[in-house]
Amino acid sequence: MAAFLCVVSTLLSLSGCDAERRKSDAELGLNPQQAAGRTIYDQYCDRCHEPYSTRGKKGPGLKGLFQHQYLPLSGLPANDERVLDIVNHGRNEMPGYNQTLNAQDVQDLLAYMHTL
Repeated sequence: MAAFLCVVSTLLSLSGCDAERRKSDAELGLNPQQAAGRTIYDQYCDRCHEPYSTRGKKGPGLKGLFQHQYLPLSGLPANDERVLDIVNHGRNEMPGYNQTLNAQDVQDLLAYMHTL
């Protein structure tokens, strides 16, 4: 009986795994600026925001961010100006990164976010 429960438990844990292989920058068709932005995203944003899903972590998922008229949660317009303001100054529980990221980092990040 214990062996049966162990097998069932293992099968259940494996079937719940929906992780898929991370695509390379080339597979995503990212140019050098977007690839640099992806690196920044991975370092600062991914811990709270799913890039290719609308499912959130601590913050909202960002898939299709610029394909919508308004940003999730805040309802602000989904445009470069609003997103840059949030990245630089933060919002609610999100910290601002204006003291961490330089202007080129922010532009690279924005270029990548347009690919989501």
